[in-house]
Amino acid sequence: MKNLKWFVLAAVCILFAVSWFAKASGGDGVDNSVLDAFLVTLAAFLTLAIMSFLYQDNPYYKFAEHLFVGVSAAYWMCLGFWSTVVGNLFPRISEGLSNFFLVPYQPGPLNFFFAIPIILGILLLMRLSPKGGWLSRWPLAFIVGTTAGLNFVRYLRSDFVKQISSTFVPLVVDWQGFGHFFSNISLTAGGPLVMMLTNLVIFIGVFCGIVYFFFSKEHTGVFGKASRVGIWILMITFGASFGYTVMGRISLLVGRLTFLFTDWLGIIG
Repeated sequence: MKNLKWFVLAAVCILFAVSWFAKASGGDGVDNSVLDAFLVTLAAFLTLAIMSFLYQDNPYYKFAEHLFVGVSAAYWMCLGFWSTVVGNLFPRISEGLSNFFLVPYQPGPLNFFFAIPIILGILLLMRLSPKGGWLSRWPLAFIVGTTAGLNFVRYLRSDFVKQISSTFVPLVVDWQGFGHFFSNISLTAGGPLVMMLTNLVIFIGVFCGIVYFFFSKEHTGVFGKASRVGIWILMITFGASFGYTVMGRISLLVGRLTFLFTDWLGIIG
């Protein structure tokens, strides 16, 4: 079993070298530089390493997974340092640091509130210390609490108040009498008939959904039928949301397959 692992590793290295040489020499009909050929081959093999998890967990998948997490963490750390510390903090506290990092200095009265994020950031790094790790709980609690408070207001407006206000729709749209209605029937999306049917579905869906979650009365008779309609509305909604998520993941898969067959193998286009 151990020899098989080394054999597979050697085969992967040989295939990588052959692919790199073929891409660099224009074997696929496209002349690439040595660096571009290496990057394309590396991206292709990392993609295949991630997809190998469909067979079973293996060292190649773990390597690609850890590499992705590490590179992502390093990228966001550098982005945060240059955009927040260098771009926002240093220009306000020190002209020397601004000149050193080549960012415009913003003179003004020294604001002692800038010391708060500096102290919290230093305390957060204490997580790396075995004895001082407990100090990192204070800035972490501040970050979690602040983020939760800000997102609570945002989600309260978007997911609660906005959705409730969107259910207050008129059941009769642009009503000018039966004669005008029947003489101007249109199946377009903006027509009165379609708008009325849409608003009616919204009204029935919201009402029956609320009835389903009303447990103070036994779900029998008309009340039970409305509850059953509410279940159908909920299942259709969850199914549509799940389908939308799956389609998003499939689009990512299509993008990677397009990269493999186009940029790497050169089979398509």
